[in-house]
Amino acid sequence: MSKTRTHLATPETDVPEFYQTDEHHPEGSTMLGFWIYLMSDCLIFAVLFAVYGVLGRNYAAGPSPVDLFDLPLVAVNTAMLLFSSITYGFAMLWMEKGAKARTLGWLAVTGVFGAIFIALELYEFHHLIHEGAGPQRSAFLSSFFALVGTHGLHVTFGIVWLITLMVQVSKFGLTIENKRRLMCLSMFWHFLDVVWIGVFSFVYLMGVLG
Repeated sequence: MSKTRTHLATPETDVPEFYQTDEHHPEGSTMLGFWIYLMSDCLIFAVLFAVYGVLGRNYAAGPSPVDLFDLPLVAVNTAMLLFSSITYGFAMLWMEKGAKARTLGWLAVTGVFGAIFIALELYEFHHLIHEGAGPQRSAFLSSFFALVGTHGLHVTFGIVWLITLMVQVSKFGLTIENKRRLMCLSMFWHFLDVVWIGVFSFVYLMGVLG
């Protein structure tokens, strides 16, 4: 009888291993909290899209989207973010298989695509401001910089988060906690991908072709 209790219980808590749970960071509450955060982000972008929808044609006798937007460049930038979403998916697949090195490899590729996206976006902003089309030029440009810039800040934060998790995984491995954090970042990254598709369609395509 005593042998059975020793086999089932842990020395720290004397509670059977089957019933032990992560009391400090339960997975359900973590994921619920992150979903609530994503919903708040949805509201932020919904407001920014609405503002652009109202102000997007107020050019103040200044340049319009047709005059400013380089659609091929934006298409390349969009492809970078889409590829980063795919590579993050590969990282998650290898994470589920417990392959630490390959998970880190695909996370690194994801970070590179994300960095290229930010670099091209900064180039676009610099070019617009150099041409005299800064955010103070018109209501259209103010709403454009607010929407696209907010998305860019989110991607930048995502890259910092990605690097932090890569360090943690490299040091501690694919623990339950690190897997949960990678899942949260996965939702965040794919969310930004979906938002950018909306930006590309609503702001760039409709602005140039509409």
